[in-house]
Parts: sequence; C-alpha cells; structure tokens
Amino acid sequence: MMLVHICCAVDSHYFLQKLREEYPDERLIGFFYDPNIHPYSEYRLRLLEVERSCRQLGVELIEGPYDTEAWMNAVRGLEREPEKGKRCSVCFDRRFEVSAAKAAALGESTYTSTLLTSPKKSLEQLRDEGERLGKQYGVTFVAPDYRKASGTQEQNRMAKEAKLYRQDYCGCLYGLTLQRQQQQKLADELFSPLSGQIQPESIEERIALYRRRIDLEERGIEYRIIRERFLNWRLLRALLRVNGREVPAHILPYSTLRRSYTRGRVTEQTASLGCLNRDEVKFLTLDTYNNLSGRRYETVNGLIYNPPPFEEELDLRRRLLPNPYDLSALLVVQEIPSRKVELTLESHTFDDVRDRLIVRTEPA
Repeated sequence: MMLVHICCAVDSHYFLQKLREEYPDERLIGFFYDPNIHPYSEYRLRLLEVERSCRQLGVELIEGPYDTEAWMNAVRGLEREPEKGKRCSVCFDRRFEVSAAKAAALGESTYTSTLLTSPKKSLEQLRDEGERLGKQYGVTFVAPDYRKASGTQEQNRMAKEAKLYRQDYCGCLYGLTLQRQQQQKLADELFSPLSGQIQPESIEERIALYRRRIDLEERGIEYRIIRERFLNWRLLRALLRVNGREVPAHILPYSTLRRSYTRGRVTEQTASLGCLNRDEVKFLTLDTYNNLSGRRYETVNGLIYNPPPFEEELDLRRRLLPNPYDLSALLVVQEIPSRKVELTLESHTFDDVRDRLIVRTEPA
C-alpha cells in the first residue's frame, strides 16, 4: 500500500492516475491533510472536489484533522515569507510529517504527495523534506517527477476534462494576502458577512455550485460550466446617524459613495424612495421593502442579520432603480429620515470572473 498525501483535486486527479500506471500493484490510499488552507470554507470546497475525484478513480480517501491552530503556531514569524520561502518549507514539513506518521500507523511502507506535481513548488525541496521525514517513521518517500515530458500540460488537460475546481492561490492566508496585494486585488476570500448572505463569487457560492454539479452527475443530467465576467461588489462597513443618533439601516447590493462619508437631508420623496440632497443617497422604508419583496420583516435589525438571497435583493434594487448602471447608495430604514443625516459607507466594486453552471434545460 502507498499513502498519497493530497493537496487539491487538480494535482491529485493527474498524480493518482500516473501512480497507477507506474505502480500497478500498489493499493493507493488518499490522505487529505491540509490545515494550511484558509479560510475553512475553502478547505471544505477543495475537499469536496478531492472526494469527487477519488470516487471517480476508485481511490479510498482519508481526511486528516484540520488542526489549523497548530499549523499557524508552526509558521509563526514567517508570515511575510514569499512563495517557496521558509514558511513553505515549514508547511511541507508539517504535512509530510503527519502523512509519514499516518502511513506508519496504517502499516504502509511508502508515502508520497501530490505537491510534487505543483508547478508552484520546488521539486528538489519537496523530495529532500519528504525523504528526511520518512526516515523518522520508517517509511520510504516516493518522489516521481510527473511534471517532465509535458506532464503539466497533461495535468491541465485532465483537470479541464474532469471539470475540476481550480483554485487561484496555494492555500494559506499569508500567501493569499501577499498574492492579492501584488495583484492589487481585494482578498474577498477572507470576507464573511455578519448576515450570512452568500455573496457573488464567494467561496460559499462556489460550494453551492459544485455541490449542485455533483447532484446533477448522480442524477445523470448533462451540464457544463462556463466562465462569465461581471462587476462584483463587497460592503466593507456602514453607519447611519440621524440627528446624531445611530439608526439601523440595511444596505442593498451595489450601494456606493464617491467618498466614504456624506451628510445632508432628505429633500425629495417619490412613491417609494426618499432622496438625500447629496451624493445620490436614497432611502426606502421597511414597509416598502416588505411590499416589494413579499417578505414580513418586523424590524430593520431582523433584515440586517437574516436577509433574503443576494439575487433577490439585486432584483429588488433593479425594480427601484431601473438604470442597470446606477450605483447609488440604497438603504432600508424603519422610516424616512426627517432630520440631518450622516452616512459612512465603504464598499468596493471590482471586475471579477465566476463559474456558471448550465444544465441542458437552461439557455446559455
């Protein structure tokens, strides 16, 4: 038997098939041990894909502990290290040591890791660490080079054919933060709204999509996954004061301010909206929100902490503001303010790409 430490489905789907070709008599057991993956929702998404891949290949899979606190203690002081730096060495050591110990506990004589196929990792560095830690537990580290002879291209082809989820960062929050800083992009993977509402192109949205994909496969329904470019949005923080007192307010999607602060008075009202005399800010009452959405919220706080799905609120926004390019701040309040208003609102709009699942009964 050979224990195969697995980091992600893109690497393992190819690596496991190559191992079977080279070691046809070995029984392969997958071991998903990756406490470096942050946030936890991303860990669950990658595990979901690994489980699907292993089912397709007929490989037994064991999930290791998500002991992320121990991992973070191990890399303490190395948070600013670059990719392939000292933090990565400690990360390999941690995962290889636990994998070698697991292989020994299972009575296996060899172990290996799908990290060997990753183009972002040093093969020599991985081989040295794997061999050193294997000796401590009396198991042999197998380190084939499946990158050579166009191996990486073949790996990408297999991943595309299997419609695998492809993450765009290695895993840990330190590497993610540095990568997003270099890309000058928002690290929205680390955002988790207090409301629990699933945001566009969030990890939670991806999990829902890939779970639905598995359901379609089990039911034998044809599908395809396409990529679409769109304008994304995240709310960072917001605070509404009326006559100096904080007032609960629910911020609808794609609300923005030119600057993060404005003040003024509501000087115009339509049948549905009250309009501030500055910065295109608009208010609607909770009663209006309920009438338009068919909901029965009793308080604005109830709406803030348990809102409807994002798409439902986006549809409501379109009904209130028919211009699809309107990025005015749109707030739900108990009643339209009649006194001085102060609004702090920080949000971020950005170009983004996401997966879309198309089943045969849906138009593209």
